[in-house]
Amino acid sequence: MMYSITPGPLLFTQRPEIAWGLIASMYIGNVMLLVLNLPLVGLFARLLLVPSWVLFPGILGLSFAGVYAATNSAFELILTVLLGLLAYVMRKVGIPLIPLLIAFVLARLFEDNLRRAMSLSDGDPTILLSSPFAICLWLMALAAVALPLIAPRLRRRVAHMADTEN
Repeated sequence: MMYSITPGPLLFTQRPEIAWGLIASMYIGNVMLLVLNLPLVGLFARLLLVPSWVLFPGILGLSFAGVYAATNSAFELILTVLLGLLAYVMRKVGIPLIPLLIAFVLARLFEDNLRRAMSLSDGDPTILLSSPFAICLWLMALAAVALPLIAPRLRRRVAHMADTEN
């Protein structure tokens, strides 16, 4: 993979110098964090007292600088602004942001594995329902989508039945 290093259990046998070097660097990093954080914990705690209207412009500027430094593209800056506006609207409407973030992270993995499954089955989509485990996953996904839609109706029905009994 990257730098001709394949991650996995064989890393310790094939490239032990890299594996143990990585572990040693994590130990050194943790010690450095401890040395720096203990004397600065008061300063970090005082950062919580800074009003958000002071922090947000700096965070926004650093975000834009990071996006532009990574891609050198004005399109990416516009996309960042649009996604920020989408997140703001979603928060105001009451739609949670975490599922969208998880979807962004997992979309590439999903697409790669779906493409792999379709190529293994010569384009036959029934491979997605070929095992009991896959069917169980599909049923759980269907329930996760359907339950929020059905739950208010069920609550109303139960409340109505409780009212008629009393």
